[in-house]
Amino acid sequence: MTALRRRRTAAPTLRLERAFSAQGHRFVAGCDEVGRGALAGPVSVGIVVVDLEAARGLRGVRDSKLLTAAEREALVPRIRRWCVASGVGHASAAEIDALGLVGALRTAGSRALATVRTSVPPDVVVLDGNHDWLSPLPADTAGTDGDLVVGRDAQDRTAPVHTRIKADLTCLSVAAASVLAKVERDDLMVSLAADHPSFGWDVNKGYATAGHRTAIDAAGPTEYHRRTWRLGSRDRPAAPILERG
Repeated sequence: MTALRRRRTAAPTLRLERAFSAQGHRFVAGCDEVGRGALAGPVSVGIVVVDLEAARGLRGVRDSKLLTAAEREALVPRIRRWCVASGVGHASAAEIDALGLVGALRTAGSRALATVRTSVPPDVVVLDGNHDWLSPLPADTAGTDGDLVVGRDAQDRTAPVHTRIKADLTCLSVAAASVLAKVERDDLMVSLAADHPSFGWDVNKGYATAGHRTAIDAAGPTEYHRRTWRLGSRDRPAAPILERG
């Protein structure tokens, strides 16, 4: 099914990214998230910065969901050589519980942005979707460690964000960012699975499979589960339900 979907989907290009040249921008970043709907593990945000004066196409890159694990892993070193800066930021399950999903995405995104700013600050960011969860709130900006801090002008540290629906399918930098985020998050979940084998994170990567929910019913949630979400296959009376995956 994945191969069939890939054949029917045109390869992403730099067409949208190059449109920003007319506005005087040279360094354009693509941004995408993974892990939004998982029950366990972090949300992870990837950012890839391209130099419009030098960037060319990159064969084989697609939205991470259209690639096999082996294809994604093989692309990582090629993507890092192709772009001028890249980074992946994470927000933990505890931070998702404390901040809500949107706040956690913003935190993870700010950490990814902090990584690329140390080498090539982007002039503009293309964000997958129709909602800008990446830009700091009016009173916030990114601190030196990538966390959000209050009380400074956010605009002097933040590139403008442009949302685009299905950018992970059409924009090469966004598709590349999705691959980096997916590979890094998957690797993290596989490493956590060694200490928590009953949940099958090496296979389900923390997502809501029937087996994962059944394991939560039997053993209860770990520190890596999003405890404010509906987790098991049956309701637990004491469990708050604030957000759902």
